[in-house]
Amino acid sequence: MTQLPLRAQLASALGRTAATLSRATGRGDGSVIGGRIGLALEPDLLSQLARDRRLALVSATNGKTTTTRLITSALQELGDVATNAFGANMPAGHVSALASAKDAPYGVLEVDEKYLPAVIDATGAGVIALMNLSRDQMDRAGEIWLLAQKWRRALAGKNTHVIANADDPLVAWGASTAARVTWVAAGQPWKEDSWCCPECGGPLDRKGVDYTPPGGHVAGAAPLAMVPRPVEDDWACRECSFRRPQPSWFLDDDAVIDPRGQRWVLDLQLPGRANRANAAIALATAEAFGLPVQAALPRLREVRSVAGRYTTVERDGRRARLLLAKNPAGWLEAFDVLDRSLPVILSVNAQGPDGRDTSWLWDVDYRVLRGRPVFVTGERMLDLALRLDVANVPFQLVASFEQALAAQPPGKVDVIANYTAFQQIRAEFDRAV
Repeated sequence: MTQLPLRAQLASALGRTAATLSRATGRGDGSVIGGRIGLALEPDLLSQLARDRRLALVSATNGKTTTTRLITSALQELGDVATNAFGANMPAGHVSALASAKDAPYGVLEVDEKYLPAVIDATGAGVIALMNLSRDQMDRAGEIWLLAQKWRRALAGKNTHVIANADDPLVAWGASTAARVTWVAAGQPWKEDSWCCPECGGPLDRKGVDYTPPGGHVAGAAPLAMVPRPVEDDWACRECSFRRPQPSWFLDDDAVIDPRGQRWVLDLQLPGRANRANAAIALATAEAFGLPVQAALPRLREVRSVAGRYTTVERDGRRARLLLAKNPAGWLEAFDVLDRSLPVILSVNAQGPDGRDTSWLWDVDYRVLRGRPVFVTGERMLDLALRLDVANVPFQLVASFEQALAAQPPGKVDVIANYTAFQQIRAEFDRAV
């Protein structure tokens, strides 16, 4: 790799030192402070650190951290990979990630949806993975249609290969100006933010159609039944020509079908449909780097947890599985992996990183929680309690997560928390990963 200019070397070194001190003093993992110091000394540091690397950027409302981890795991088959593993997804975090692995020829960076255009310009990344867009922190990020529009403008005229979810109309619209797009049928369980055409404003029809994936059975892959099947996520505008693009990759229940028609059973350790969708995007992204599925998939299967998500922690005979849900789409994903036989602890805050407005709680259908013990805690537990009461879900208010866990009998319990509540719980268990 090309050696950095002296000023950039100094900025990078001082940033790494600050990050090390932050970790040593227990003030954090250093993934933000190091980058802030580096950028203060050299504003162009991100561009200089990105130079001569093959980079993938990963952006979405949900699943960014997990998909970044999956892609990183796959690309480690090719060599060292720089990545922001703990979700510091703004430029300061990107600087810290690249500076801490200055000789890595590859980089995979999770990027906040709002910052994606600036990071594309700064890094010149050759591959960009886009998965979904739904309402989240609207007091900070604004309407998601505007985010899709910013993506669309940022990708226009760029020599970039985009891996995009064809089933999300906003993502499809945002990605469609890119020079090259690989479309993945990854699904869109949460559809409440995309009933209108982003191109003309007309209504979207979401009618299932029949399709047969391309290709046929190939030696070494699971058999592919070549029969028509419903596409639940097909969509088209009634009033203009905008419609779902034709995918070349398909998520098919517990497997992924690649562009050659090979069906690969995922067999992930990460639970739920959302993570199978993340894996489909990750495999398509790995192939964009020249890594075939048969080399990438075994590495995806090794991933057990991501920055504390899906981790099981234990205290006094109680085993708590930690699930992150920070918006309506995320709660839907968390409900998908709940063990219906277990009690569940819910914790909600409304700090800056969460978004101050908790009105989104009313968009979540909590009736799935009926019939099990439900414990509610967090700084905004009364907001959640009112929502559960309206949904006729019995619950018990608890002053703290520690008390909620202590109220459980020995055994397993599921925990769903939004962002800062999740981080507080992780801190109680020494930031389990």
